[in-house]
Parts: sequence; C-alpha cells; structure tokens
Amino acid sequence: MKQNFLIPLACGLAFASTAAAQTRAVSGRVTDAGGTGLPGVTVLERGTTNGTSTDASGAFSLSVQPGATLVISSIGFETQNVTVGDRTSVPVTLRSSATELGEAVVVGYGTQTKADVTGSVTQLSSKDVQNVPTVSFEQAIQGRTPGVQINQTSGKLGAGVQIRVRGASSVTASNQPLYVIDGIPVTSQDVGSDTEPLNPLADLNPNDIESITILKDAASSAIYGSRASNGVVLVTTKQGRQGQTKVNLGYYIGTSETTKRRKFLNAAQYKELFTEAANNEGYDPQEEFEGNGIDFNSPYDQKWSDEPFRKGKVTQYDLNVSGGDAKTRFYLSTTYNDQTGIIIGNRYRRGSARINLDHSISDKLKVGFNLSLTRSVNDRTPNDNAFSNPVQLNALPPLQPKYDPTTGELNRNTLYYNNLLDLDKGSNRAGTYRSFSNVNLSYQPIKNLTLRTEAGADYLNLNEDIYRAAGTQDGGNSGYGYSNQVQVINYTTNNTATYLKTIGENHSIEALAGFSFQRSDNQTTSAEGRGFPNAEFTRVSSAAIKTAGSGSTRSGFSFVSYFGRINYAFQGKYLVSGSVRRDGSSRFGANNRYGTFGAGSVGWLISEEGFLKDNAIVNYLKVRASYGLTGNAEIGNFASRNLYGALPYADQAGIVPSTTVGNPNLTWESTAQTDIGLEFGFLDNRISGEIDVYEKKTRDLLLSRPLSYSNGYTSVTENVGSLRNRGLEIALNTRNFDGPFKWTTNFNISFNRNKITSLAAPIQSGYLGSVREGQPIGIFYGRKYAGVNPENGDALYYAADGSTTNLASRAGLQVVGNPNPDFTGGITNTLSYKGFDLSALGQFVYGNDIYNAAGVYQSVNGDYFDNQTIDQLKRWQKPGDMTNVPQARLYAGNGTVQSSRWVTGGSFFRVKNVTLGYNIPSAFVKKGRIQSARVYVSAQNLATITNYDGYDPEVNTAAFGAANYLIGHDFYTPPLAKTFLVGVNVGF
Repeated sequence: MKQNFLIPLACGLAFASTAAAQTRAVSGRVTDAGGTGLPGVTVLERGTTNGTSTDASGAFSLSVQPGATLVISSIGFETQNVTVGDRTSVPVTLRSSATELGEAVVVGYGTQTKADVTGSVTQLSSKDVQNVPTVSFEQAIQGRTPGVQINQTSGKLGAGVQIRVRGASSVTASNQPLYVIDGIPVTSQDVGSDTEPLNPLADLNPNDIESITILKDAASSAIYGSRASNGVVLVTTKQGRQGQTKVNLGYYIGTSETTKRRKFLNAAQYKELFTEAANNEGYDPQEEFEGNGIDFNSPYDQKWSDEPFRKGKVTQYDLNVSGGDAKTRFYLSTTYNDQTGIIIGNRYRRGSARINLDHSISDKLKVGFNLSLTRSVNDRTPNDNAFSNPVQLNALPPLQPKYDPTTGELNRNTLYYNNLLDLDKGSNRAGTYRSFSNVNLSYQPIKNLTLRTEAGADYLNLNEDIYRAAGTQDGGNSGYGYSNQVQVINYTTNNTATYLKTIGENHSIEALAGFSFQRSDNQTTSAEGRGFPNAEFTRVSSAAIKTAGSGSTRSGFSFVSYFGRINYAFQGKYLVSGSVRRDGSSRFGANNRYGTFGAGSVGWLISEEGFLKDNAIVNYLKVRASYGLTGNAEIGNFASRNLYGALPYADQAGIVPSTTVGNPNLTWESTAQTDIGLEFGFLDNRISGEIDVYEKKTRDLLLSRPLSYSNGYTSVTENVGSLRNRGLEIALNTRNFDGPFKWTTNFNISFNRNKITSLAAPIQSGYLGSVREGQPIGIFYGRKYAGVNPENGDALYYAADGSTTNLASRAGLQVVGNPNPDFTGGITNTLSYKGFDLSALGQFVYGNDIYNAAGVYQSVNGDYFDNQTIDQLKRWQKPGDMTNVPQARLYAGNGTVQSSRWVTGGSFFRVKNVTLGYNIPSAFVKKGRIQSARVYVSAQNLATITNYDGYDPEVNTAAFGAANYLIGHDFYTPPLAKTFLVGVNVGF
C-alpha cells in the first residue's frame, strides 16, 4: 500500500518539476517616452488570464510560459505586444496615443495615470516650461493653472509671492498652500525680521524641476489632512534615466526696466499748484514754501520720481549632467543667477548645486538620495512704509536738488528724508544657506507590495545684517547696526506600504497605508547697536552701546500623522477612491490636539463604454465627483498656551505673563469641499480640457478675539466664524495645426466667489481692508467719495441717507470696493516650424479693485508739499468746473480722508512671457560633437493693458502686515520688471 502511494507521488513531483522548469520569471519596467515609470499598467500573458500590473515606479514581475508574448496596455497609450523569447528582463516604453491621459501624474505619496485620477489635479511637466526661462518656479506656473491665482506682489527681487488655490480659506491663518518637494513638506513662510517678506521658495532652482502638481480639491489633497485646505503644491525634481549620459549647458543674459513709471509735477507745475493752494487759504506762498525748507525761487527741476529706478541686469549659467544604467541613475546640476534689480540698491544672487541618485541594489530593493545646496544673497530695499523706501523719493519737491549745491554731496535739506543717503552710507543684506535633502529606501518583499521609507530635511539659515552710518535717518549721529541670525530645521519621515493588484481583466486595486512625522525647530538670535567709530566699522560688535533690541528666541512645532488611501477601478472605467488621515499637532490645545480628515471620490470613464468606444468624435470623456474634509493649521506655534516671559526689574530677574490668553480647546480650521468635474477630448483629442465646479465651506476660523484690558490680557485665539468659496474652472487645450507647422493653444479661466458666512464681530484695518459677515474677505469699507461740488470746489462724500456732504465726519461708512477679482486666467499659444518655436503667454485678471493708499499724500490736490501726481492739475478752480479733483487748499484737508477716492479698478491683461527660439539642425551641430543647440530671445512682462493709474495692478503691499484681508492695497509699492533676455542651450 505504501509502495502504491509513493509511485503517484513521485510522478506528481516529476510533473510539477517539469512544469516549473517550463515557466520563466520575467521582470521589467514600463515607462513613457520621457523615461518616467508608469504605475498601474496592465501586463498580461497573451491567451491566458495570467497577469499583473506595474507598481508605483512602473516595475513588474511575472512568471510566463516559454515563447510567451506580453500584452501591455494602459489608457492613453498604444497597446504593445512584446515577445519574451529567452529574456528575463523586458524594458518597455509605451507610446502615447493622441491624448496624454495615460501620463503619470504625481499625487500625494505616489503616482497615478491621469485617466485614473478622480480628484482635481493640475500638473505641469518640465516640457511645459523648458523653453521659457524663469528665475523662480512660481513664474513657471503663473497664468497656466486654472484655479490658482499668483501675485508677485512687488518688483523687489526675492520678495514674497502670494498664491491662492481656489480662493482664500482663512481670515487670519495662512492662505498659502502646502509645498512638498520630493515628498518632504518644506518651510514656505518668511522667517525674517523685516515686515517686507522674503520668498523662501526662491531658493529652489527651477531648472531642477521635473514636474509641478497642484492638488486643488479635497479628494486629491485630503491625504495631507490638517494642512491641505489651501491646496497642496507637489514639486518633483529631475532624476537620472538609464541610457547615454547627457550634458546640458545653458546661459542667458538680459536687461530689465520698470513696466510703468508714474508722472509727477515738474518744478513749474509744482510751483503753480502750491502757490494757488496757499493763496486759496490766505497764506503767503513764498513764506509757506520757505517755512517748509523749499526755496521759492529755486532754479532746479529735479525729477525725483525717476531716482528710485534704474535699468536692471540678469545673468544665469547652468549645467546639468544625467544618465545611468540598469543599476544606477544620476542627475547632477549647478546654476548661478545674478540679478540687479530695477530698484536702486536691490540685487539678488543665487548659486545652487544638486545631486539626485537612485540605485537598484536588487530587483526588489532600491535606494535613492536627493541633496541640494543653495546660497543666496539679497541686497534689500526697505519696506514700502519706510521713509527710506526709494519709491517714496517721489514725494520730494522738484525744486529741491539731488545734490547740495554748496557741498556737492547728497542733499540733506529736503522736505523728507533723502534716502539716497542710505545707499551711500549703509547696507541691508539678507544671506541664506538652504538645503533640501531626501534619502529613501523601497523594498518589495512580495509581489505587488512596495514598502517605502524616506527621511528628508529642509535646512534654512538666514543672516540679516543692516547698517546705517552716522548721518542717515536710522543712523542718527553715531550710526546704527542690526544683526539677525535665523536657523530653521524642518525634518520629516514618511513610511508607506503600497499594494497594487490587478485581478483578472476587470479589477484593479491600489491600497496605501502610511505614517508620517514632522518636526520644525526655529532659533533666532538678534542684536542691535549704536555708536560706531566710523563708517568702516559695520558690525554690531563694534558698537559702543548694545541696545534692548538684542535677544534670543526658540520656537517649533511637530505633527504626527497616520493615513491611508484605496483606489479601485472596475473594467478600467468605473473608478472609486477614498482616503483618510489623522493628524496630531503641537500647535493646538490639549483638548483638541488630534483631528481626522478624509475624502471620497468617484469617476466614470464614459469613453470606454461600448457606445463610445472608437468613436471618431468623442475620444475621451470622464466625469468625476468628490467630497472631503481638510484642515488649516498655519497659525502661531503657541496660540493655545499661556505663555510667560522674563522681565528684569531693578537688576532682579522676574517673569511676566503674556498679554494673550491660552485656549486649550483651540483646534484646526476645517474646510469641507465638494467638486464635480468633466474631462473631455474630441476629434482625435485635438480639442481637450476640463471643467470643474466646486464649493468650499470653512468653519472654526482661527481668529484673535480682543479682551478687556482691565484683566491684563488683550486677546485670545478662538475658533469662531465661517466662510465659503464657490467657483468654476475651465481649461481648454487645442491642437490648431498638427503638421510640419504646429500650433497649440492652452486657455484657462477661473471664477471664484468668496463670502464670510458668520463672524463674531467685524474686523477693520487702519486702511480700507475689512472682514464683514455677508461680504467677501478683504472688502473695502469706508467713506464713499462723491466727487467735487462744482459751485465751491469742496470734496463731497455720500452720507448714510444717500445725500452728499462736504463733512467727512458725516459720511456714511459702506462697502466701496472689492479686491477679489470676478475671474482670472491665462492663454498660451505655442507655435513651431522647421526648428523655430514661439511661445506667448498672456495673463488676465478682471473685476477687482485696488486701493492706492499713498493717494492721501501724492494725489490730494496740494494739501501739503508732497509732490503730486500729474492728474492733480485738473483741480477745481472756478465755479462751474466739472472735475473729480477738489480745489487746492494748503493744509485744509479738502478731500484728504481715506475714502473711495483712491479706489480704482485693477483689471489687467498682461503679456507675461514671449519666447522665440531656434533649434540649430542636428546635422550641423553634430559636426562639433554637440547633440543639440538652441538659441532664443525672451521677454517677460512685455506689455500690460489696464485702467489702473498706479504703478502696477499686480502688486500688493506688505507694508501694513501680512493679514489675509489686506489685499489689493498699493502703498509706494514698486512695479514689476519688464525683462528682455537672450540665451543659448547646448546638449552633448
């Protein structure tokens, strides 16, 4: 019996051994034409149900029969049949079909093909902007991304940039999106001491960027939980690819000038206006002029309004090398950028280097390493509200010369401070060392499962040094020095497990689970000093007196997070996705330290249905819908706590409580967002695009509530109030000509309506910016200007009952403007023919208002001796005159109060970038061992069409603080630069 059993057992083992010997283990990686790994691609052994799908990096492994043929397919790509033969490794490159819907899209903690994405995601790849030279990566996406409004805020180099994704979601917490570089959240808020913010993202070299992805709705961004209400910007840097080593050299040089200069009165006009203003009030003109230090008979005609500006310069060199083999891939780059600003004294230099490596230790184990180092130096100009701001030179009378005629030196005897002295006898420099680094390890313990761990750090070291010699305004009689050292270390670890499985031909599942921890430490040391021996000694250590401004602080925050996501596709056309994240933050109260955020979305790829399959007109059609909850945690690190500080008294140490009260119940702002989207492609996808409709409801706004000072405390931060954003986004792409002559157009337009739905009490700034229930955030609220009484030249205002009055105190307070635009967008046309290429980008903003807060000084019909804009010559002079400029009355305050008088429409259309290039024929350049060569000319901010009468409709001053509701304010803010470049790119 035993023998009879062993015989069939032996036969079975022999058969199994033979079958095993007949199968072959095959592995490979599926990429697109650019070498990017494609996740979720179906790999099927033809004629069988044996199959798998590629992992997040595009890799797969499968056991197949001898002579097998692999059928490799993905929506948006042409299906390929690949014969295995005797190979064990099968690399595959898929060719895109007419649509790019199969391209890999970077999402939170992974990638998906565009056809599988059920959230609202916009991605720009390096090819979208590779022929357009940019200094910072925000310029690369400005005007190109629906639902994303970007304002450069100022023409100052390295200045802060304001980015809003689908409107403002907060009143006093940050409205800036979360920035994630190579999977690591980075410091994006200014950490300097000056009220004029720096742009920390300017430290990233735009030439190193492979793709920029913006997660706009909750379905795409909720995986980042408590910090995703303002959207998420994912930046992926370039990686090396298997193949021949490539070397690329780039160089460009250019000049800059102001986009606009305002016109002010010349000497004759100035003397005419102010003589009339003095006479109208019964003053002796010569006496008043000379009483204010102005020579009534001065022979000079100084054009002070030109003194703040100059012709700028820009130069950039860059080099990158990339390549690798099946085991190791590398990308190395270095760049140097030097800009001389259009504002006197402003210069920005940046040098950076990057190395990105990834190595396959085995088929299952891979390691990666990214490291960058940047050194930037910014010679800064003072903030807009400082008398030392060069743009405020336009207030000086043209009768006063730039140089003192008796000494030949800069004139110190001007109406206001001649801040050219600061350039001559001072400096204001901010130097930064910045490093973005990341190391990662991925392992496939079993088929379809990828474990990944990564650790990254963002190191920022900022040195601010200000020196003003004796004789300057801040330097006084003995000189002034200030030094501030800031160190921010922001480090993160992410650990994820991703399971990607295709079951038969109908089911595809991707499951992600992960853990993340982030900690940020900020340390500041500052010192002030007065009393310097002479102008050669500029450091605080040389000061005779160390003032009370010296000090040292330390701060920080931490997040701990658990998250998961499931994506499911049935038959490649019915899509379901869900994500959840639980965050804990040190910033919030002990009673509400943790929050849970989640989202769900569905999609239907209608074009894959039988009734539309292979349709000649409708090539691609997908509807998607999502709903989810995200949060905002961007407030101070200790708003939930009662704080104490040291206070010396009579040489004895003591402590004193902070004037703010801690709140143990403080928690996140929460934003619930609904999104419905339609994606389409017609006529061989020559017409394609997306339409999105959304609603965002934010509750538990983080606001500071004032307290009665009788108890010693001034305020407490609470979760009170709510707001809503509703919007429509449209993106349309067309291939107008697709032969030897190619012409494509990309158009996008976005509509957003913001409304405060509940608020404990109105918030009013010292200017017109206000927050009020039932109104958009930042609404202009104040007196409404009614023009001029034609009988007597009085300035008029509207009273509460609609009548007019010449007494500002009787004017009713009301809404007088809205800084939020009706719609924004951009249009890009790209043309190419026989080596020539032309790209033109236009950006537009419509329906917003701007408050020129400097108008109360420079456009106020000669109330005081500030030089006036040229339009003030249209003042009222005699009964019957019809004008908007009141009678000139020296010191009389005729129309000088803050009002809608200086609120102007801020709509504009700007030719943002035009670039013309020529690719030298390869047959010619290869004679010199060069693979490619391109020369180009480019213009940025080439032309602007606007009715705004200030310097620039795109700017927004930071002089009054960083409050979200102080938008659309212009206060001696310099315009953006118009830049012309010529450059060359060479590849070896």
